[in-house]
Amino acid sequence: MRRRDLLKLTFTAAPILLLPASSALPQRKRYAMLIDVERCYGCMACVAACAAENNVPIGVFRTWVERYVRKDGNVVFVPKQCNHCENPPCVKPCPTGATFKREDGLVLINDEICIGCGACIQACPYGARFPNPVKGVADKCTFCEHRLANGLLPACVEACPTTARIFGDLNDSESEISKIVESSNVQVLKVWAHTEPKIYYKSLPTEADL
Repeated sequence: MRRRDLLKLTFTAAPILLLPASSALPQRKRYAMLIDVERCYGCMACVAACAAENNVPIGVFRTWVERYVRKDGNVVFVPKQCNHCENPPCVKPCPTGATFKREDGLVLINDEICIGCGACIQACPYGARFPNPVKGVADKCTFCEHRLANGLLPACVEACPTTARIFGDLNDSESEISKIVESSNVQVLKVWAHTEPKIYYKSLPTEADL
């Protein structure tokens, strides 16, 4: 058999694998949280749940609730925490690479290599980081990433009695948070910082964004 005929036979016999569209790699998640200020009445259940779940030392907070009085005299409560920014300003200043951003959007701290220098704490425009007095490292909200790994919601979301907090995947067009963010007039803190926060608010008072 001639070489040309052999090659022709080989390529003719070789199976052609056409991968269906469904076999494409799954789209990565992009976690975010929505906080509806009008539903929050300052009960601090989220703060207590966060502290208990993450063993937060007394006197420091991964999430907290601020109280504001509007010009019309009405009192509003605004929960705050790490915004897990798309462009986190805390990552670059870290001299050891302890602060990093995952593909799913979570901004985390590796305690094993954090030296507690405080560079990331100073870089955060939201005041969301603090020195952990027990561990001697920088600390903050992690969206309870250990719970997410087990298919659970962050502790603060689960504890809220008025469902003021909604958590989910922005890349899932069917998720509740994705639908609200796309269709509603939502706000973020400190737009001027250009960090693209992943904590969204509904009915955020101007007093809370100073």
